[in-house]
Parts: sequence; C-alpha cells; structure tokens
Amino acid sequence: MTKLKEEGRQYDCFSILRPTSPFRLPETIQRAWKAFRAEQGVDSLRAIEKCQQHPGKMWVVRDNRMMPLLPLGPPEQPWHSSQYQSLPEVYVQNASLEIAWTKIIFEKNTIAGNVLMPFFTKDYEGFDVNSEYDWNLAESLVETGQAQLPSVAVPAYSSKERQK
Repeated sequence: MTKLKEEGRQYDCFSILRPTSPFRLPETIQRAWKAFRAEQGVDSLRAIEKCQQHPGKMWVVRDNRMMPLLPLGPPEQPWHSSQYQSLPEVYVQNASLEIAWTKIIFEKNTIAGNVLMPFFTKDYEGFDVNSEYDWNLAESLVETGQAQLPSVAVPAYSSKERQK
C-alpha cells in the first residue's frame, strides 16, 4: 500500500481474493461489497461459515493428559460433554474474501483493524483448496455439478505461449 501511495495511486478500500477459493463467484464479491459499504463503523469484513467441528469439543494434549481447549459451560455439563446442537453457534473464517478500509493499514498497522463484520458464505463459496485431498474434492464437486467455477473470459495460459 505504501508503494502505491508513493506512486500517487490511493484507494479507499482493498480486498483479498485468494486463488485457493475456486467457487467464489462474482456474485459473492458483489454481495460482500454491498454489505461492507452498507455497514457503518467497521474496519473490515471477513468471510465466515458455521464450524463443523465445534471448538468446545476440542482438546489440548500435554504428555498423557488432555484438557478442554475451551473450558466453558456449567461445571455439571461442560461443553465437551454436551451435544453439538446445544452448544452456541461458532463460526470459522474461510479464505473466500476479505475487504477493509485502506486507512486501517496505516492507522492500526493491520489489515483487519479492530471492528470486523461477518460475511456469511453460502454453499461452497468458502471452500478452500489447501491439499491434494481438497483439490480432488473440488474436481469431484465440479464434475458432479454440486459446485460451479466462475466463468473466465481470459484464455488459459499454456506452456506453448511461453516458448514463443
């Protein structure tokens, strides 16, 4: 951002669109941008989805003992001994997108700031490819029609073009 500013190119906002989110569609970005612009007093927006694995049922293991990661809930019914449906809803950030005001970088030395708003992704918008398993799953989702890739008007880069 500093380099852009030095070149006289200043922007009010920026977005991070990671290439590991193949099912984020143009509509996803437009919906997030509209929500971000409509919300007053926020520093940034982060894409989130409901956790499939609740942190209230997670453990830390030290030596041969384990302790709950979140020792919350009443003593007679701690979270780790509760049914998932009875636990409070918890969300996890996914890699689909982030939007923030550029001034946050300079004022708070962070890309998120202190006041973050949620952007609830739908279906596979937040799907993130981080492993070979994820890649294979993404291919399967496309092949079976369960998820769609955004259309791209630019032709794919090929090794033949590189040799020219």
